[in-house]
Formats: sequence, structure tokens, C-alpha cells
Amino acid sequence: MTEAENPCRIAVQPCMVEPATLAVLGALSVGGVEARFVGGSVRDALLGRPIGDIDIAAEAPPERVTELLEKRGIKVVPTGIAHGTVTAVIGTPPRHFEITTLRRDVETFGRRARVAFDADWAADAARRDFTINAIFLDPDGTIHDPVGGLADLQTRRIRFVGDPATRIAEDVLRLLRYYRFEARFGTGGGDPQARAACRAAAHLLPQLSAERVAQELVKLLETPDPIPALRMMQEDGGLAVILPEAGRLDFSNAWRDRLRGLVTHWRVDPLGNPSAQRHALYRIGTERYRDCALLITAEGGMTHDRLAELLALARNWTPPVFPLTGRDVTALGISPGERVGRLLDAARDWWERSDFTADRTACLSHLKELAAGGL
Repeated sequence: MTEAENPCRIAVQPCMVEPATLAVLGALSVGGVEARFVGGSVRDALLGRPIGDIDIAAEAPPERVTELLEKRGIKVVPTGIAHGTVTAVIGTPPRHFEITTLRRDVETFGRRARVAFDADWAADAARRDFTINAIFLDPDGTIHDPVGGLADLQTRRIRFVGDPATRIAEDVLRLLRYYRFEARFGTGGGDPQARAACRAAAHLLPQLSAERVAQELVKLLETPDPIPALRMMQEDGGLAVILPEAGRLDFSNAWRDRLRGLVTHWRVDPLGNPSAQRHALYRIGTERYRDCALLITAEGGMTHDRLAELLALARNWTPPVFPLTGRDVTALGISPGERVGRLLDAARDWWERSDFTADRTACLSHLKELAAGGL
């Protein structure tokens, strides 16, 4: 889908008509400067997600943008003046708007570039990293999509603008950003051309500072489901370059089992009564119960006071032993086989529902009832 083929519009978002936003746009409009929203705020608006920071693209050089904003009493910080970026700060609490002049890259030097502020909207879109980052949005909600980013966003395809190898050569950090965007917006399979370019350029990753690599990796890990993207990164050779330890870790069987237990569904209900807690302890064991309680607290699912209560329960309660065995079932004349397991499981479930209070005599009596009932 291209802008020429399908100009479209979305509803004006609340953040687009906030007083601070209108003040910034108004200051630019008075000076005859066309401005459009771009970047993450546009992506989030199109996906129906909460909108955070607002980035704006403007067709005037940064000096003119600064002049117009300051005339309206808006504070301007020259955050990246060499690349045409200033930050407008307005309101209480302060709202930040990153405003970047339309530009084209004349020459690139790794993460740096010599730029010219003579680009039009199409040229500015052509120098961006991914198509979904090159969608512009007018203040009235009109979408401008010069490189087909809207269709990619709708199909969850992360695609470089133009030639992937060229985009990565301009800035190697884009290689890591590709996997982060796959983790957040992709389907888990990746774009073949993008992945091929990333594989070919993986050896360039040591050019990046450790700080930049760490920032991108942490952002990737903070996505709701980073595993598919990390698997792609591993298959494409990037993970081995930035984190070689990822393929040499050798956990003991006990540690491996403990970690696997934590990625399955948690069976600890922080609001459950003491009986529910005893059932969870019996089912998953003391160690995993403690781990789950700590993780739930870290996620904000319970207070530290409640955590202390549950940890004390886990420390002081001794899980009881079910008083029946398979021999008790076969003693009733039932042949060894699947039915023995079904009867024993049913009797154990009943014993658990009694909060472990039924003794051996009561359990035997219930077992006989189950067997007589044809279970």
C-alpha cells in the first residue's frame, strides 16, 4: 500500500489535541512550517495502543524551528542539532516533543552522518530504518505512507526501507533494532531479506559500544515475548557475537528443572486462603512455591507483607504424605493397570479437598466407594 494508492485517515487522537501539542504545532504553523507526527506515536495510534513520547517531523531547518517555538515562549533544547533535532519542553508537568527537520544523509560514518536539510517528505522517509517508522500523520489524522509501512504494520512485517544491507551499513545498531522490532511488532518468523542482511553484517556488531548493545538487548528482553526474536538472532549469528555465553551455559539438572518450572503457569494465588496455599505447596513443592511468590511480588501482584506471610507458611508447613498406595487398590481385587492409577488419583484428589485431614481409614473407605461405583 502506498500513499498515492490509498490515502486514508484515522480519528484524531487525544494526545494530538492536548494543549501542549496544540501549542507546539501552532507555533510552527504560524511560521508557515508544515509538521507531521512520525515514529512511535504514529505506530501506537494505528495499533490502538497507548501513546507515549511524541516525535514530530518538520520541513524547516532546526534554527527556524527553534526561533518559532521560542517566540511563543516554548523552551527549546538542542538535543541533536547537527542532525536537525531539537526538543520542545512545555507544560506542567513538562511534556517533551522531539522535532526533527526533514533531512537526507549525504554521507554516513557508522552511527554518525553528514546530513542536508533539503529533503522532501518522500526523501526523509527513504532514509529511515524500517517502513513502519516512516509513516507520517497530519494533525487532522491524515496518514502519509510513502514506503508502504502501513501494510507492513497491519501484517506485522518488519522490513527495512529500501536495501537492508545499505540501511545496516549506515548504522550497525539497526541490526539489533531489527530483532527488537521483531519482538515487539513481528510475527516470530522475520523478513527473509532483512534476516539475510543481518546474517551478513553480524560480524560488524563489535563496532558498537557495549552500552548501546546492552540498551538494545534489555529493550528486547522487556518485550512481552522475546523468545522468538532471540531465537532468530541466535540462528542468524548475532547473539553469538554480542553474548557468546548464551550458547555455553551449562546448568545442573536441578537448576534446569527449577527454571523450567517457573516458565509454566503459576499455581500460586496470592489472594487464596490458607487452604489454597497448602494445596499449592503440596502440588508444586516448597521451592517452586517460594520462587513463584517472589516473582508474583516482583510483578506487582502482591505486597511485601503478603509475601512474608506466604513465605512463613511455606517455611513452617510440612506437606503430608498421602496414606494410600497402589497396593491398597490391588488389595481390592483390581488388576494392575490404568484403572489402579485412576482410582488412586481420584482418592488423592478427595483427600486434598479435605485439606489433607482424612486419615488412612477414611481414604480406604472412599477408595472402596470409588471402586464400587465403577471408576
